[in-house]
Amino acid sequence: MMCMNSEKCALCDGEIDHPYLPMEEWGIDGQLCGNCYSKKISEFYPGDHERVNLSE
Repeated sequence: MMCMNSEKCALCDGEIDHPYLPMEEWGIDGQLCGNCYSKKISEFYPGDHERVNLSE
């Protein structure tokens, strides 16, 4: 039996593997995919951004 994730990105309408919540100041209603979240972070907070895995 396949599990279908019906969540779609609020910006690109693509399927979401791991949902990200937009920051309040972005004025976006809904969840974002990783790509759109990264783009928004870069727009609002210019500079280098490095993701870290805190579980290690």
